[in-house]
Amino acid sequence: MASSPASPPSPPKAHPLLGKKGITATRALLFIVGLTIFVVLVSAFVMWISDDQEFNTFGRSVWWSVQTVTTVGYGDVVPDSTLGRFVAGLVMLMGVAFISILSGVTASVLVQNLRQRRGLDRTELLLERVEDLHRRLDEMDSRR
Repeated sequence: MASSPASPPSPPKAHPLLGKKGITATRALLFIVGLTIFVVLVSAFVMWISDDQEFNTFGRSVWWSVQTVTTVGYGDVVPDSTLGRFVAGLVMLMGVAFISILSGVTASVLVQNLRQRRGLDRTELLLERVEDLHRRLDEMDSRR
């Protein structure tokens, strides 16, 4: 029974937004930082527009948004409206997500660096072995 020569699997196609490496620690961190800055600015703008009594300047709105996203909440500026409290809840959730992802990325990078320093990261070795196996299989098929 003749079989066609096995060709090595084609490399995975790059995602248009993520590239060939996919989601890396750096990309995740940059994304969450960018998203957090966006949420801070948008929520500050919404508060400035919707409650001009308490949030009478954009700077005061940004101050409130920064202290809310960091979950500090000094209490010197507090939204009174339902919309304001809803926005505050979303900003708080974003802050918790930011801290969670930042902690996870930091731990991941530290563990990966430790594994590499101790020689426990065997990804490259395994890839070399797989490539060697593909080469050997191709040689065996070509001898037939």
